[in-house]
Amino acid sequence: MFKKFPHTYVIIFFLIVVAAIATWIVPGGEYNRETKIVNNVERTVIDKESFHYIDNQPQTWEVFAAMFEGFERQSGIIVFILMIGGAFWIVNSSKSIDIGIYSFLKTTEKLEKNKYLKTIGVNNIIVTLIMLMFSIFGAVFGMSEETIAFIVILVPLAISMGYDSIVGVSMVFVAAGLGFAGAVLNPFTIGIAQGIADLPLFSGFGYRLFSWFVINLVGITWVLRYAAKIKKHPEKSLVYKDDEYWRNKSDVDVDDQETKTPKSAWVVFVLLSIVLGMFSWIYPQTTMSIGNAEEVLPMVPVASGLFIILGLLSLRKGMHFFILNLLLFTIVFLIVGVMGYSWYIMEIASLFFALGILSGIAANYGANRITKEFIEGAKDIMSAALVVGLAGGILVVLENGKIIDTILNSVADSMSGLGKLGTVSVMYVIQNFINVIIPSGSAKAALTMPVMAPFSDLVNLSRQATVMAFQFGDGFTNMITPTSGVLIGVLGVAKIPYDKWVKWITPFIIVLIILGWLLLIPTVTMQLDGF
Repeated sequence: MFKKFPHTYVIIFFLIVVAAIATWIVPGGEYNRETKIVNNVERTVIDKESFHYIDNQPQTWEVFAAMFEGFERQSGIIVFILMIGGAFWIVNSSKSIDIGIYSFLKTTEKLEKNKYLKTIGVNNIIVTLIMLMFSIFGAVFGMSEETIAFIVILVPLAISMGYDSIVGVSMVFVAAGLGFAGAVLNPFTIGIAQGIADLPLFSGFGYRLFSWFVINLVGITWVLRYAAKIKKHPEKSLVYKDDEYWRNKSDVDVDDQETKTPKSAWVVFVLLSIVLGMFSWIYPQTTMSIGNAEEVLPMVPVASGLFIILGLLSLRKGMHFFILNLLLFTIVFLIVGVMGYSWYIMEIASLFFALGILSGIAANYGANRITKEFIEGAKDIMSAALVVGLAGGILVVLENGKIIDTILNSVADSMSGLGKLGTVSVMYVIQNFINVIIPSGSAKAALTMPVMAPFSDLVNLSRQATVMAFQFGDGFTNMITPTSGVLIGVLGVAKIPYDKWVKWITPFIIVLIILGWLLLIPTVTMQLDGF
């Protein structure tokens, strides 16, 4: 039918059409919803006994309206991507990131002289540490949408290290996905699932931590082996031609860059120091939440003080290093905001928007130049933003066709009459399947756990094992499903075609799914703490 593999837009539109066809075949069904307090938060959950068939709503011309609704639903992520793209274009136009990467690679070359580090490989250590950091973020507070902002930093870094954009995406998005699947304290998945299943919050911590370690050991090893292959034979990369964009973009002669610090950079520093001083006075203490644990710490004053000290040092070295300092503390305040003040994409987008404007001023750009650079960045990343909205149309069609609940009820019924291992295995398969349709972990927990938990009681299966099946099933397929706005956004920003990503990630996903099933076996065959 196609002379070459279809465009990502074509693939997603095809899936919307398939979903529309399903609304003509699958009977309509519906659960009653009820509001329940889960961990002091109101959640809408389904009444497991209330499923009833209703007339389905076959979708025809509505597929076009679904795309409109998809854009409305995903508007937050779309605006987030556009603001991040515009902000980073301003930062990139100053060549600060290129110079930072150049300096970083020069430092790693010196480290390679150490015989012990050379044996291990400095690049291997760097990739491992970055992946562990983002995996912890995924495991602790469910980092997902936030990974999009880091793609524009880590993909150029990976290219400069001799790898490809797939390795760059793996360092942040795949790593966060591994942490998300091996969630230890994630309140948005484990917290909700355990709350609905009437389990003590974050119980079973020990085995979860072990599972997280095993998943990361396998995942990071997979990425390091692939990275080593690409380092040796770059042309073997599936995205070798696509990465021409990044190679050209990072091709900068750092020796030709102006190193003096303009007065405007000092003005930005002074103003920011005053503003951060005011915030330190208003927010002297921050309650940092890590899972169910809370710690009151002077995060804003400490971060502000460090910014002032490092800001002075970077200004003396040059404007580019001051902008890198702005970028560093943008990430620091992002972490403080997410863990201490429940920030989400609006606050994070605003933070990066401020980074872009302040970086432009520090680089001595006028208002028109900053505006021009921002528009160029938004234009460059527009295709990624559009495909996120398009992908949202798939779920809209299934919901408007009234077949989502029918699918859920059918797969839940398939567990009747199975033993413990059989039940938890089927649950795991079901969760993986549903995750392809509903990638939101919170929504899936609210939909499936009221049904799954009672089933586990009938076969004397631990509800904790049921939550683990949800946890693994919720995590791995996030890295491949086209209904995930985050995945589509990440690939769009990284300039990786969806079909090439699927070709690379599929064997990896199969390995992870098998690993998840193996990790479920002890939950029904061994006496584990919290199970």
